[in-house]
Amino acid sequence: MRPIPIFSFALAALVCGALMPGLAASRMLPDFVDLVAENGPSVVNISTKQAPIAATDLPEFSVPDLPEDSPLQDFFRHFFGEDGALPDDSLQSRSLGSGFIISADGSVLTNAHVVEGAEEIIVRTSDRREFVATLVGTDKRSDIALLKIDGEGLPAAKIGAAQDLKVGEWVLAIGSPFGFESSATAGIVSAKGRSLPSENYIPFIQTDVAINPGNSGGPLFNLEGEVVGVNSQIYSRTGGFMGLSFAIPIDVVMDVVDQLQTTGRVSRGWLGVLIQDVTRELAESFGMKQPRGALVAQVLPGSPAEAAKVRPGDIIVTFNGRDIPTSSALPPMVGISPVGERVKLQVLRIGEMVDLDVEIGELPEEDQIAANRSAPEKVSANRIGLFVGEITPEQREQLAVVAGGVLVEGVEPGPAEQAGLVAGDVILMLDNQSVQDLAGFNRILDAIQSGRSVAVLVQRVDGRMFHAIRVP
Repeated sequence: MRPIPIFSFALAALVCGALMPGLAASRMLPDFVDLVAENGPSVVNISTKQAPIAATDLPEFSVPDLPEDSPLQDFFRHFFGEDGALPDDSLQSRSLGSGFIISADGSVLTNAHVVEGAEEIIVRTSDRREFVATLVGTDKRSDIALLKIDGEGLPAAKIGAAQDLKVGEWVLAIGSPFGFESSATAGIVSAKGRSLPSENYIPFIQTDVAINPGNSGGPLFNLEGEVVGVNSQIYSRTGGFMGLSFAIPIDVVMDVVDQLQTTGRVSRGWLGVLIQDVTRELAESFGMKQPRGALVAQVLPGSPAEAAKVRPGDIIVTFNGRDIPTSSALPPMVGISPVGERVKLQVLRIGEMVDLDVEIGELPEEDQIAANRSAPEKVSANRIGLFVGEITPEQREQLAVVAGGVLVEGVEPGPAEQAGLVAGDVILMLDNQSVQDLAGFNRILDAIQSGRSVAVLVQRVDGRMFHAIRVP
């Protein structure tokens, strides 16, 4: 027998060792077969019928006068009839989405936008049964709708806890993308507590699960088969999936459900401040070692924050004992607070910690501050590259500035331009000091030591915001 060199054994061991991590990793990948089989029946398909379009909403149309032997005659008769009227069934529009059963007696959850304007809502289960649903209530802010169908012993989904989710954890979505029923897609949790421009009171779960039109309202499951979110939005430049999907945390959803079932409406806590993130430059200007908290850019008149003496320039660092790492963390905390509850705020105010007591109000339906801009001719430039001037009574009324402030009438290349200031801005505070008029603004600016980074509070059409400017 021919002897086998020792190094051959070593090579074989090395190869096996190199392969083992890959083999171990492949065995660790989740198997979704049982999860889909067990939870698929709780997922439903939802279609709606909207109210017929009024004839006055349609453009006038008349069948053209064509020769009898024209091949277009049959076409126009088929689609428009002899008199050019559209068939009745074409006056019904349908929307398609997903949902899931949360109780054996027929409570169903979906997105509010799926059933918006619906005259009739049809729920189809996985075993092909169809039910006409009753709309119990909707909450547009969280995009949740609660439906009720008549049934007994229906397969209800298990409700989990979104707060227990971890970034990187596997999740599964089941729904009807583009009308393809009972489609399952999987991915991981990409991030938690996402604040979107459309809604900052909802701490969305971001995933890379493939979500497309028709998945809206469907459940997001964890590996335990528990619903941890309701698929609601996607980020897309094409209308299709691009790797960014957002789900409403089930904890938020079930709070909405409880309120809809008990009171028929949803109320949220309200503080009444416009806030922004604390950047590195702003943190330096406020004397902070590192950026954290929510910087108050504006306190709304008549709000709980105004009653509690919160001021522009305050940095909210804790809310009821909970740390505020970034500004996006504050609105969800306020939103889930009961109306009328008294909470403690800890704010950083001109280098000192201040404790405030505030009574939570109810979030109004819509808060919006708007103002028109004007651009008078330039007056004089200053050391940070701004042309500023006094605000006339007419401009003050247009810009909704009650008192104080100076108007930015022009910006030239320099620190202010780099910080993002533009013509039409109203400067209300500079270096933590209120700006009363042009003389006061110049006095504050002249006293600032060169090389310092200072905070500037600016009012614009879309609200108030601090900017950090490094004085040259």
